[in-house]
Amino acid sequence: MKRVIAAVVVLVAIAAGIAWYSFFPSIPPVVHIATEGAYPPFNSIDNNGKLVGFDIDIANALCEKMKVRCQIDAEPWDSIIPALLERKYDAIVASMTITDTRKEQVNFTDKYYSSSARFIARKGANIEISKVGLAGKRVGVRRASIYENYLRIHFPEVVPVLYDTQESADLDLAAGRLDLLLGDWVQFSEDFLKTDNGKDFGFVGSPLTDPTTLGRGVGIALRKEDGLLLDAFNKALKAIREDGTYKRINDKYFDFDIYGN
Repeated sequence: MKRVIAAVVVLVAIAAGIAWYSFFPSIPPVVHIATEGAYPPFNSIDNNGKLVGFDIDIANALCEKMKVRCQIDAEPWDSIIPALLERKYDAIVASMTITDTRKEQVNFTDKYYSSSARFIARKGANIEISKVGLAGKRVGVRRASIYENYLRIHFPEVVPVLYDTQESADLDLAAGRLDLLLGDWVQFSEDFLKTDNGKDFGFVGSPLTDPTTLGRGVGIALRKEDGLLLDAFNKALKAIREDGTYKRINDKYFDFDIYGN
């Protein structure tokens, strides 16, 4: 009798439009998502205190496909994975690159976009991107980021200057307290380089690629035990790619396909 009642409840819920995976303990009806809130145009806080950006729109679209409610909150970057592991959140949607080091702690969905790393410096600075050219240079990077790791491994001669937010690093470069910044080329080109502070700066050297330190695309991070939620996110990602939702969000922020190959 109990099995019959349970089956009826499930059928009624499906008829009401509730996703099937909402009935599993690993799939909460409210998915608590962490983002940074300080990385425009991907995630930031607007003048009304609202989280906005590409990551936020993608997260909301995925939750809509999964028929669960999203609760998205800002968390400092260097504590975002610990907060996930401590079960403060169920997932991280914060432009987090998929790396082998991070995969030791968390699982990742399929990628939801790709990017590459670039240096920027003041125009006319004539800085060569090499071990000799960067020796002794002050290079700003976000703390606990793939860019900090890349810098320490590939350019140990530089003086890394660590920042809790990208905005703080941008301001110090503009004020002349740094020689260069290292970060995501899309974030630079769509934010800092379009501002008055960034008008005198530009990219230096070629795009940087190193799968070991710079990863293989950007994904959603989840706890290793939450396999059902991982599957649900991957199915939703596939769905928004196929039905045009992803393209609409992409075109809202970028004039190119950020998904990549």
